[in-house]
Amino acid sequence: MDDLYSLFKECIETEYTTVGLGADLAFRREANTLYIFFECSDGVVDWMNNLSFLAVPYRDMEDVWRCHGGFLRVFKSITTVIENAISEPSVKEIIMVGYSHGAALALLCHEYVWFNYPDIRENIRGYGYGCPRVIHGSPSADTRRRWKNFTLVQHRGDIVTHLPPLLLGYTHVGKKLRIGKRGLSSIDAHRPKAYLDALYNLTF
Repeated sequence: MDDLYSLFKECIETEYTTVGLGADLAFRREANTLYIFFECSDGVVDWMNNLSFLAVPYRDMEDVWRCHGGFLRVFKSITTVIENAISEPSVKEIIMVGYSHGAALALLCHEYVWFNYPDIRENIRGYGYGCPRVIHGSPSADTRRRWKNFTLVQHRGDIVTHLPPLLLGYTHVGKKLRIGKRGLSSIDAHRPKAYLDALYNLTF
């Protein structure tokens, strides 16, 4: 597994460019590996999109799955930028990293690359720190396999990882890695410091 502490630290410290409908993106190349970072919510537009609901990601889907409409709307507004970066022939591996709102975009980006670029499918990994629930309903096992290399890093007690509520039909996909100790408030458990402290203890 990648260095989760270093990836999260870079995710919260890197300089972002705002594109599309308020998405904050950053790219980094290291040899043949492309890193794509998605920033957490930092404005009113982000939170308005966070509160939107339910959409289908592709037309004429054979295996239908649905997701959070606000996150999907933001992601679709940046697909051209994503494609320009990942379609470089020299890119052989892609690592997507996001925090909070950015984690939801990283999760959708991971599926997008898996679906549209099968040649690189086995060389993509994703990490969503403090990720909200993005997928709606009960996707099939085949659909869930799209996120087999996506890791949800969840601090215990983090309120955002429990939103939208299960009662509204939303669910997590990917592998879960729970970190940290209970005792923080549900809001403090979502803060960058809580994740940095827990990841540091996990790594070192």
